[in-house]
Amino acid sequence: MILKLNTKRAFGSFFFHQVIVGDRLLLMNSSLLCDSIRVAIGLALALGFTQSLAKEQLNFVIIFTDDQGYGDMSCNGHPTIHTPHLDRMAFEGQKWTQFYSSAPVCTSSRAALMTGRLPVRSGMASSKRVVLFPDSAGGLPQSEITIAEVLKGVGYKTAMVGKWHMGHLPRHLPTTQGFDSYYGIPYSNDMDRDPFVKGNWVMIGKTSPWSIYKVPLLQNEKEIERPVNQKTITRRYTQQAVKFIKNNKEKPFFLYLAHSMPHIPLYSSKKFEGKSLNGIYGDVIEEIDWSVGQVLNTLRKQKLHRKTIVLFTSDNGPWEVFETHGGSAGLLRGAKGGTREGGMREPAIFWGPGNVKPGVIREMGSTLDVLPTFASLSGAESPSDRAIDGYDLSGVLLNRGKSPRKEMYFFGGAQLSAVRSGSYKAQFREEYGINPKPLDKPELYHLGEDPSEKYDLAAEHPEIVERLAKLGEKLQASVKPVPDQLVPRIAN
Repeated sequence: MILKLNTKRAFGSFFFHQVIVGDRLLLMNSSLLCDSIRVAIGLALALGFTQSLAKEQLNFVIIFTDDQGYGDMSCNGHPTIHTPHLDRMAFEGQKWTQFYSSAPVCTSSRAALMTGRLPVRSGMASSKRVVLFPDSAGGLPQSEITIAEVLKGVGYKTAMVGKWHMGHLPRHLPTTQGFDSYYGIPYSNDMDRDPFVKGNWVMIGKTSPWSIYKVPLLQNEKEIERPVNQKTITRRYTQQAVKFIKNNKEKPFFLYLAHSMPHIPLYSSKKFEGKSLNGIYGDVIEEIDWSVGQVLNTLRKQKLHRKTIVLFTSDNGPWEVFETHGGSAGLLRGAKGGTREGGMREPAIFWGPGNVKPGVIREMGSTLDVLPTFASLSGAESPSDRAIDGYDLSGVLLNRGKSPRKEMYFFGGAQLSAVRSGSYKAQFREEYGINPKPLDKPELYHLGEDPSEKYDLAAEHPEIVERLAKLGEKLQASVKPVPDQLVPRIAN
């Protein structure tokens, strides 16, 4: 199912890493580049270098936040949230301005990130239930292939730290999906609420102590704390991430660090309480920013920064119903749960000194693209026995080339709600909910001139609406029916 590194691919991997080294030499003397490549080829052929190539493999880290809005970083224009580590990361790496999650809610977006497949293909998007809950019996099917499994096939150590939310029963946990270890919570931090706590859902989420949420903390398959102390959870996730990096510095690794916040309810450690001008939401984001700094500084201190690529992004847009506790999508329309830009266009930064070519990338990318990109960069194979909806972005990361992603499909639950091709986006269903109804008339927006989706151009360009509708029909025709993983519940 997953091919191991062979001689031909290993040689290609060696050549590839020498090209990266050549890029750095090019900054000093362009005439050295071709000579460096020729020398690398000669050494590989003469010395049979394929056995030592694992040392040259890049490490990968994904830092994934929960419900963080497009506008919730100072480098994306927020005036009162201070994110110096993310700002530096963006300056040293690539900040993507049109990077999408594949779904506007937690479970579906995480399944797509891990598999490179639209969540409707795996049954992880539903028109009957929003996400997985503590009474859910389903989860990411074992037949799906995750990033962790792809990278393990070429010798990587793998770890997951943080919120999983792709099935909490033992048969669905990260350790069954390619991760060597797991430390975190199995679903959202607002679940398992004490049933005796009554009142308005929004006010409870904004004001209640962490102890009313009986969310478990797991280490591998074992529950080690319940309820988890959410005031210290960001700090503890960070400690686990740093420990994993230090313990695996001699071998290639993949770390998936998925923060529980800024999903409601919001809590920060004492060090960050009242620190932000933006209130508790800002405190939480600034602690996550600190966490990013800890991870990047650890990579620097362990001299791994030039052989590691880090992605920072979010699972979906801000939770608008919680007002100031829910973050901001900046100038984008919409929020979590919806297929307008604010629900699915996310903050995104790729970082990798010496590998990722710095700059601002204004072309499209998606969390769907992470699996094929990491596979390409590691010398692994993307699954070839199934539809993969992602693209290899390595040419953009390494050389600031053109993105291969030209279309994006927006699902509300399991319903296709909007289609983007180039700069145009057609909206066919209402923007919010897991079972959105068709709009009276399709809407059309030019996202280059109108990223806020204010000015409907459908009447002026019916031919574009028709073209995008046909793209959507073609995509839907490629989706085969599979069991809905979000509907089944644990029998009482």
